[in-house]
Amino acid sequence: SSKIRNMEVQSADGIAVLEDCIGFSLTKTISKVEEKLKKGVLPDCQDDDIIPRAGNEMGTEAQIRFLKAKLRVTQEDLANVVFECRKKDDENQNLETRLKDTEEENTRLQRTISLQQSQTEKYKMLSQEANKKTEELQQEVTALEKVLQ
Repeated sequence: SSKIRNMEVQSADGIAVLEDCIGFSLTKTISKVEEKLKKGVLPDCQDDDIIPRAGNEMGTEAQIRFLKAKLRVTQEDLANVVFECRKKDDENQNLETRLKDTEEENTRLQRTISLQQSQTEKYKMLSQEANKKTEELQQEVTALEKVLQ
């Protein structure tokens, strides 16, 4: 599992992970972009695929509405991913608790089995001794019967 985790970490390079975003404010970022747009300073990103080619023919306001809509969808997707992540974390926590309980129960049952096996051995020995004593007494009874005849 450590190899899988390492591969996941390597494949996650360059992708924003929630822990990496501590102190990140989406509102501040949006405000900064809006300020740049109001000043007329457009980002130099002609090659990005955020706005489709038809977007080049849109006006600035339409592009802003498009980007805001896209941002809302992305935020919803992020919220869904965070929700699923938390749900999986809760599920993992529950499974870890169940595993711990099961291991404790297993340990308790192993002790019980060990105790029962030692008691079984003790009773086998007592049974063998009783059988031996019974045979001796039976032989004595047989001998006494012969004497009485």
